[in-house]
Amino acid sequence: MFNVTAHGASIPALGFGVFRMSDEEVERIIPEALSVGFRHFDTAQIYANEAALGRALAAAGAKRDELFLTTKVWVDNYEPGKFAASVDASLDKLKVDQVDLLLIHWPGDKVPVAEQVAMLNAVKEAGKARHIGVSNQNIAQMQESARVSKAPIVTNQVEIHPYIDQSSLYAAARAAGIALTAYYGMADGKVISDPVIQTIAAKYGKTPAQVVLRWLVQQDGVIALSKTANVARVAENFAIFNFVLEADDMGAIHALARPDGRIVSPAGLAPEWDR
Repeated sequence: MFNVTAHGASIPALGFGVFRMSDEEVERIIPEALSVGFRHFDTAQIYANEAALGRALAAAGAKRDELFLTTKVWVDNYEPGKFAASVDASLDKLKVDQVDLLLIHWPGDKVPVAEQVAMLNAVKEAGKARHIGVSNQNIAQMQESARVSKAPIVTNQVEIHPYIDQSSLYAAARAAGIALTAYYGMADGKVISDPVIQTIAAKYGKTPAQVVLRWLVQQDGVIALSKTANVARVAENFAIFNFVLEADDMGAIHALARPDGRIVSPAGLAPEWDR
């Protein structure tokens, strides 16, 4: 495992995400994730499993100073009277006094980005988050967030997988010193049966999932979120640091991107995406 650094934050390059996982799945899988080496865990208010993650980490005896915990504020809480209270609720569920990284989850179309970022800064100043960032922002929104924020914006968590071209966003993020955190890396499972990725996986004696996770973290300034509810796959997902993809293989995976590759774009939440 290695860390990605951005504006003073040191973030484990591979995280374990609990999106769309039930409480039972979270409490069953987290001990295994800890045992194989995961220390970066990503949740969100809207996932409704912050409490399960908090219970699982506590029950497993995880040391707080060894963990990197991320959660995200949901759009319904983008109000001065709700934002801080929602973060307090998240901390209570996670059984911590502070998260390592707090993100605003989606830009939405109701509250200006500058106001969202101001609320994010207020809770950081109150000591409730070590670092702050954004999620699902386009280039202009990310640049505005960085410009108006008192504290550094350390990451933009976005959809990244072989079928979506995020090169423009990536270049803008690198120019601003902002890391990208990749979700949906498996493209809803599509990468597993992709013949190009299967061929590359066979070359290295790895699985398609391992190849894609390696492709993600091998890009400078990119953090990958893995996810599985299958205990047998937890160790597999973590075993991506003992090989390096050759430049031609990195390029072949990048070349799979297509104009219609985006999967996640909910109306009323997503911005106008960069072309």
